[in-house]
Amino acid sequence: MGIKTFKHVDYLWDEQKALELGDDQVALFLYRSNILGADLRITNYGGGNTSCKTIEKDPLTNEEVEVMWIKGSGGDIGTLTRSGIAGLYTERLRNLKKVYKGLFDEDRMVGLFNHCIYDLDSRAPSIDTPLHGLLPFKHIDHLHPDALIAVAAAKDSEQVTKEIWGDTMGWVPWQRPGFDLGLQLEKCLNDNPGIRGIVLGSHGLFTWGDTSFECYINSLEVIEMASDYIEKKIKEKGSVFGGQKVQSLPANKRKEKAAQLMPLLRGLCSSEKRMIGHFTDADVVMEYINSNDLEKLAPMGTSCPDHFLRTKIQPLVLQLSPDQDLSDSVEILKQLNPAFEQYRNEYKAYYENCKRDNSPAMRDPNPVIIIYPGVGMFSFSKDKQTTRVASEFYINAINVMRGAEAITSYTSLPRQEAFDIEYWLLEEAKLQRMPKEKPLSRKVALVTGAGGGIGKAIADKMAEHGANVVLTDIAKDRLKEAVETYKRDVASYAVCDVTSSESIAEAYKSACLEFGGVDIVIHSAGLAISKPLEETTEKDWDILQNVLVKGQFELFKQGVEIMNQQDLGGDIISIASKNGLVSGPNNVGYGTAKAAQQHMVRLLAAELGGKGIRVNTVNPDGVIVGSKIWEGDWAEGRAKAYGISVDELPAHYAKRNLLNEIIYPEDIANGVFALVGILDKSTGNIINVDGGMANAFVR
Repeated sequence: MGIKTFKHVDYLWDEQKALELGDDQVALFLYRSNILGADLRITNYGGGNTSCKTIEKDPLTNEEVEVMWIKGSGGDIGTLTRSGIAGLYTERLRNLKKVYKGLFDEDRMVGLFNHCIYDLDSRAPSIDTPLHGLLPFKHIDHLHPDALIAVAAAKDSEQVTKEIWGDTMGWVPWQRPGFDLGLQLEKCLNDNPGIRGIVLGSHGLFTWGDTSFECYINSLEVIEMASDYIEKKIKEKGSVFGGQKVQSLPANKRKEKAAQLMPLLRGLCSSEKRMIGHFTDADVVMEYINSNDLEKLAPMGTSCPDHFLRTKIQPLVLQLSPDQDLSDSVEILKQLNPAFEQYRNEYKAYYENCKRDNSPAMRDPNPVIIIYPGVGMFSFSKDKQTTRVASEFYINAINVMRGAEAITSYTSLPRQEAFDIEYWLLEEAKLQRMPKEKPLSRKVALVTGAGGGIGKAIADKMAEHGANVVLTDIAKDRLKEAVETYKRDVASYAVCDVTSSESIAEAYKSACLEFGGVDIVIHSAGLAISKPLEETTEKDWDILQNVLVKGQFELFKQGVEIMNQQDLGGDIISIASKNGLVSGPNNVGYGTAKAAQQHMVRLLAAELGGKGIRVNTVNPDGVIVGSKIWEGDWAEGRAKAYGISVDELPAHYAKRNLLNEIIYPEDIANGVFALVGILDKSTGNIINVDGGMANAFVR
């Protein structure tokens, strides 16, 4: 085998990197896994499995034994590290054949894997463990490439396999992963010695090699051959998915429609639990959803277990025309509600018809994938990563349908088989082991003034407790720097001038497109001007009113509109100031604006409580360290008012509060979290975060 130029997959092997890893076969297996997982055409997040076998010293006998290292349960080969793998005695694993009693015994066998553990730091072994352990090869890849699943899901898959690879590839029919499937792979190899891999019907691919590099190249070559075959078939056919039925809107119009529709869809998908959204209008998606064959293929569902576990058995296709006016949300909801109700009822019927005596309780019956012909594809799940991955998996499914239809015709798993995977007791046990969700999980928080200071601290606190955050500010450079501090799928940003209703609308559009809507709106953007009455200009007055009061009004008004569309309630927080309660010198413009912010909160709390929208205030005071408003003339103005220097301000503010504490941006963030994450039955309140200022006591 040698290095090739591949057309349909990415060749990512770096010889220098491999040389640096030396003869560490586990490190080379991890490296191979990571570069395979980096190409979504080869396998998606969490999909597939990789392994290697090494000779190690038994810690009890000091004898040399073969150990298999394999991706652990719930892992992802693209991000796999040493901590994510399991190490098992290969011989012990193979000896489980002596106690295996048949297909009804599969779940018990998974528990027995623990008796084969060599490495005591192992991750829990996955259901695919025997598939690797019962094969003799040093390095093995089990992948879910789109092209191979297209072959596996095509009508006459076995015949197609032989047409592409001749006698060099084996084939086994669909069977649920487990010990018996491992036995079927072993038998296939024994019956066909010398093959380079095995196609698993409706499932995926097994390939192998004596070294990590040989295994990698073998996998790429097999995938490339399938891809070339499919490309040739598509060219012969002339069109895919029966040709185009619906014309796509222009890209900007598609995103406009998606942003309008997302809160409505999110509300409908959240009838049981709140969901986070994702939208894509990638070319491969549009080709499928605009096609004549969408009506035929969408109800068939997906074939690969990894696909439908994340996307549900089938999508919901909206009966809306691409150019339909979506401005009347009440009317659109009237159109959408019956479709969602029908989907839920069909899912309940699927559950009732297929359930076993010991099946877990029915899960959320709402759709995960929603298709809007001419506009794009939406997905909704418990968090951004899960919903993005669901979208990626459905794109894989689209590619599979595309290829299978070009080869012969697409076939999906029978509903009972699909149900037995979806409601497998082992899968349920895996779900039950998931860590408890954080207090703000499934929520989206939009924070103004989040490029730094108090706003960034608030965004950090929201993210820390599970929320997705949309950072807004007028300074794009600060925003870009700020958003880079978060992990993927946690935060996004939108440049926003709160004095412009159009700019606010664009920020909300960004939040809807990125996460599906908004649940928490926090107005932290601000500025401070400290002048005596005679020096306060009309310009000073107007900018304070525009940023603090008018900006808050417009921000809350547009946010409430989205919350009403979702019908999930919400939280609104004003970051005001002690100065809205306390009379002080040289502060007429700022203090008046802050007082207006505070009273607006009381008014809106009274108005919006019936809709489950809570409106509260956090009053900071003396936040000097890390606060943006102290970077300019405000600090000089306050120092002048108190007859001290700017450098003396932190100590001055700390000494004047009852606790003698310096107040930091993080303290304000804690106040916000208390209101949105703990005090869930409070509205119209003010929390002072000022170290205790007696003259600012609310009562």
